[in-house]
Amino acid sequence: MAIKPLKISSYTLTNALGTGLQASLTALQSERSGLSTCDFDECDLSTYIGRVDGLEQVKMPAQLQEYSCRNNKLTLLGLEQDAFVEQVHQASERYGAHRVGVFLGTSTSGIQETELAFRNMEPQTQNLPNDYHYLETHNVFSLVNFTQRYLNLKGPAHAVSTACSSSSKVFASAWRHIQSGYCDAAVVGGVDSLCLTTLYGFNSLQLVSEQPCRPWDAQRNGINIGEGAGFALLEPAAEGEACLAMLGYGESSDAYHMSTPHPEGRGAIQAMQQALNTAGLNPDAIDYINLHGTATRSNDSAEDKAVVSVFGKKTPCSSTKGWTGHTLGAAGITEAVFGCLAIEHDFMPISLNTEEIDPDTSANIVQQSQYTNVKTILSNSFGFGGSNCSLVIGRTE
Repeated sequence: MAIKPLKISSYTLTNALGTGLQASLTALQSERSGLSTCDFDECDLSTYIGRVDGLEQVKMPAQLQEYSCRNNKLTLLGLEQDAFVEQVHQASERYGAHRVGVFLGTSTSGIQETELAFRNMEPQTQNLPNDYHYLETHNVFSLVNFTQRYLNLKGPAHAVSTACSSSSKVFASAWRHIQSGYCDAAVVGGVDSLCLTTLYGFNSLQLVSEQPCRPWDAQRNGINIGEGAGFALLEPAAEGEACLAMLGYGESSDAYHMSTPHPEGRGAIQAMQQALNTAGLNPDAIDYINLHGTATRSNDSAEDKAVVSVFGKKTPCSSTKGWTGHTLGAAGITEAVFGCLAIEHDFMPISLNTEEIDPDTSANIVQQSQYTNVKTILSNSFGFGGSNCSLVIGRTE
């Protein structure tokens, strides 16, 4: 059964490419990556990262100082771009603050604050610093609580933490809450920031590349970790309204392995097919697919098989992680917004750094930027444990 479209009234994005939509759009169109050699806090790994410049200088509001951590500073920086706060305030006036929900995804939230707390604990007593606030920083709900308070919203709210699908699944959560009458509009998105836990954690899994990541490339050998924040304001689309909208979503869990997808992409196939079904569309209605495309051998191979199974070999697709790195819990919103930019500006970005396509893959990887009509896109986000989500976004007639 097709869902009722949700209008994307406003959206914004901040990542290694810069703050705000224009920074990402310019970088995508000029094929300029935001990846750089790793210089993060006491990390001696030989890799590339997608770091947000100037994040350390962000000042938290005085009344919200207890929320101060890298993740919430990134949240604040992201919210302040593209007049997003003003758009949310207008929605709050239309519906009432208690009728606007907040649904955000993250994987590690403000865990860096806990890393720093253990680094600075009192050597004799082993007590953590007095200014360490777990609930307001490390807790997964922290960024949701901070966002609610900063935007003065009082509607239903929750955090989604399903690894790399987190900030895609929030779109589905928002639709269900609006459809069920719990709220009339919703702020959705995701935030994840750099920390030693993810950098060394993925390195321990032998998944981190020493080079800029190369999705679908024959010589691909791993991911680069990035950080980012993205948000969108969702409202019901009026009958017959022409607008940019979330048209459908699909969720699945293949539960094949803790860190490896099913080799035939079974869960990915289910998510993509369900997204098409809820949008009421056939595969040939999709003009462009933003792949999850992590640049690991197993993930790209499984996703390739899934995409070809559902769409065949003609639908143009690319991974945009060569620009931002893998922003983990923020990957879903990052790539959904990239899809919005593709629709708004009629272009398909290349799969950056992909020089020689793996001959064992068959998907139609975009290797030259294409300026062409893009009406409807599908965005994939596939997380550890087989937690999969696909979104269909497009222009309503």
